[in-house]
Amino acid sequence: MKTHWLNRWEAVRSSFWFVPAMMVIIAIGLARIVVTLDKQLVHFSLVLPDIGFTGGAEGARSVLSTIAGSMVTVAGVAFSITIVALTLASSQFGPRLLRNFMRDPGNQYVLGTFIATFIYCLLVLSSVTYSNGNEFVPRIAVNLALLLAMLNVAVLIYFIHHVATSIQADNVVNSVYEELNQYIEQFFPDELGESDPEPFQTDRNLTRIFHHVVTADSEGYLQALDRQCLCQLAQQFDCRIELGYRAGEFIVKDGSIAVVHSDTEPEEDLDTQLRDCMIVGKLRTPEQDPEFAVYQLVEVAVRALSPGINDPFTAMTCVDRLSAILCSLTGRSFHSARWFDDEGQLRLEEPPLTFTGILNAAFDQIRQHGKSDTAVTIRLLESLSRIASHCRTSEQQHAVRRQADMILRSSHDSLNEAQDLADVEQRYQAILDEIRQC
Repeated sequence: MKTHWLNRWEAVRSSFWFVPAMMVIIAIGLARIVVTLDKQLVHFSLVLPDIGFTGGAEGARSVLSTIAGSMVTVAGVAFSITIVALTLASSQFGPRLLRNFMRDPGNQYVLGTFIATFIYCLLVLSSVTYSNGNEFVPRIAVNLALLLAMLNVAVLIYFIHHVATSIQADNVVNSVYEELNQYIEQFFPDELGESDPEPFQTDRNLTRIFHHVVTADSEGYLQALDRQCLCQLAQQFDCRIELGYRAGEFIVKDGSIAVVHSDTEPEEDLDTQLRDCMIVGKLRTPEQDPEFAVYQLVEVAVRALSPGINDPFTAMTCVDRLSAILCSLTGRSFHSARWFDDEGQLRLEEPPLTFTGILNAAFDQIRQHGKSDTAVTIRLLESLSRIASHCRTSEQQHAVRRQADMILRSSHDSLNEAQDLADVEQRYQAILDEIRQC
């Protein structure tokens, strides 16, 4: 249940409607409270000091109408600027980065402020009355509307500055890097060597008689797994569940998603309950998929290396950020792909997430698209040398050496200048030296 709620919350916070909708609700409540306060002042014949708005009903209507009309116009301009920024980001940095712009709280609060002010003015305007020589002017509410109008001017200036800075390449890369850092802390909280050892696995888990295949009822990306629910399900039916996919991978309808190993024929509702522990959606999300954020940086780098953009400096910035992430991962403990119950019985297995897989995800495509660019090739090798100096396991060393070997072979095929090749071989030798010293 918690996994499902987190998945929905991730979708909500990446939308443009949630924060503005909440701010509109607050504006409605604020308008009612302030107008009620004004009515109480009139009822008890209390007089406010002549500060701010002091006009009559017509003046109040004019002020509120002007502010409301201006807010609609400004909101339209803000939406237009946002769409232009999203279009530019999509074409230059990739469509998957649109999610980062949409979930930017600055953009959401700015749009919500304009719309909420418009709704507030409309509601206060409807409370201004004049009949039979008696008029009601909510002076506190009108003065508050004036204050909100001045606040919105400041918000508009902030919004223009924010959009202008948020679409700069370095800021985009840094934003994705910071988000990736947060996910790394979430996915890999333990230092290397601090994880608890796996419980003893009894032979009974390996000698199941029935092997029931569970198929998917829809296609899409596996966004999240409720591992606790799957383990409880396996314990309830006294079986072992072997998953065929990891979060982030694509599932085909009617394809095998899991194999249930048991001593007895599984019950009919096991398939349905197992599918309920998985969230399959149309889009890939970063909730349980650390490679997703890695691919965002990779996409920016690959687009920067395309002939249409030809921006190797942005690509090298992405490589630097990826190397920093991978250096931190060398000291992190990757969670086990095997899950046990309290009695030490193996209940759940899933495809493992490894350092080698994340390193390949980070460097493979950049290496392939940047093999003819000497500067990018050298930066890749320098980054691998930096990672090699932090390696703590043989798996990490082998993964770094494999990437360095592929870069060296590609350089011999793609680079024709002898001095460039000499620089590449010098960086390659530095990687070997770092690996030997580990």
